[in-house]
Amino acid sequence: MDNLAGFTAFVQAAETRSFVAAGRLLGVSASAVGKSIARLEERLGVRLFHRSTRSITLTAEGTVFLERCRRILGEIEAAELELSNSKARPGGKLRVSLPLVGSLLNPVLAGFARQYPQVELDLDFSDRRVELIEEGFDAVVRAGDSDDSRLMSRQLGSFELQLVAAPAYLAGRAAPVHPEELRAHRCLLYKFPSTGKSEPWPLADWDKLYAAGLPTAISCNTVDALMHFAIAGLGIACLPDFAVRQALAAGTLQRVLEGATRHAGAFRVLWPSSKHLSPKLRVFIDYLSERVFPAGAATQAMPFSTARDRMKT
Repeated sequence: MDNLAGFTAFVQAAETRSFVAAGRLLGVSASAVGKSIARLEERLGVRLFHRSTRSITLTAEGTVFLERCRRILGEIEAAELELSNSKARPGGKLRVSLPLVGSLLNPVLAGFARQYPQVELDLDFSDRRVELIEEGFDAVVRAGDSDDSRLMSRQLGSFELQLVAAPAYLAGRAAPVHPEELRAHRCLLYKFPSTGKSEPWPLADWDKLYAAGLPTAISCNTVDALMHFAIAGLGIACLPDFAVRQALAAGTLQRVLEGATRHAGAFRVLWPSSKHLSPKLRVFIDYLSERVFPAGAATQAMPFSTARDRMKT
């Protein structure tokens, strides 16, 4: 049992790159994690971590040992789940980080809560970059790329970015027919929460246009706010198609420069690859895959990799 505790402490420290974070996840002190790993190193006769006052990094031996430990702990977890899943009902707390796109996700989340009342949803809505494992999330939903080999993902569906404006805004001026004509318009820009930089619009000459000083009326870091400002007639905005679909159908927004935009993106749900899916996480992933984009094709779970888009993890 002491060996197993040492393996667990080692894996958590390796994945979070911190004794403090590992202790927080295990419910023990950083000192206890450090001592457990030190005993493991003494028993094995090798050094598993390079330690400094600010960080820890795996040694070559530690990297090899990590994969072995993941398999050992994974087999133990799989055995436990195999014995309990036949009679287990999804339940307990499920901590999930989601982007600030309420119009897309809120109805689905409400439906999940009604269907699985024993699952306590602990939801964190944010467009910031999230460290899934280090922050203790069970899953995150984002659009974007990640090269973190510790994560698995399933695609929920695809979307595209579109330029839109309210008829009231365009009534007093000519709609742009070429991207260069945006210089004569008020632009509403999405700002990445993690960097404060503006999101590029899906136009071939965007970098040149933006560098020349595109007129900016408002910049903000949520899709819902940008949508509100566009419908209010304050300028031209770049928004995902799922957010503007109803407004386009109702005529409160209309597309501009439709033939000049080129974009394709995908939403995905991600979770730690080192963990076997618990009943609560499995039903959550399946529920989102079936309902976030009902017409979209969801892929099987695979290491996460996709083109660069909005709202990175």
